[in-house]
Amino acid sequence: MISEGKIGKEKIMCILPDTFMNKSGASIKSFITSAKKAESLIVVHDDLDLPLGKIKILFNRGAGGHKGVESIRKVVKTDAFIRIKIGVSPVGAKGKARRPSSDKIMDFIVGAFKKPEMDLIKKASKDVAEAIETIVSESMEKAMGEFNR
Repeated sequence: MISEGKIGKEKIMCILPDTFMNKSGASIKSFITSAKKAESLIVVHDDLDLPLGKIKILFNRGAGGHKGVESIRKVVKTDAFIRIKIGVSPVGAKGKARRPSSDKIMDFIVGAFKKPEMDLIKKASKDVAEAIETIVSESMEKAMGEFNR
């Protein structure tokens, strides 16, 4: 699904892949045709290494084991794009992500969030929208300063 709009005077395009996650790169192949264009790409994805609801903005980093990001990296042939990671792992006693065991990851990823967890995801979604707006209208560095806590 593709949606177009504006943030301030900047035109933006949102692309929701209609492929399996590990083939996400195919969805952007015709839009990001050079390393220079990739620098304006913002990829939003889940992250099992972050606590539920926490977001983290990165630039020019590897895939970190995320198959969807790896697919995008292969298509754009660079790491020089912005990623906004949304934590999806339960929080342990010390406030750190409690990543599910490897044999339970698939069930966890496709499972449903409970009501209190969904509230955290909704807040994270609002934070991501604000972060994208800050990146587009001001700078990635400012967004990182505000949202990478």
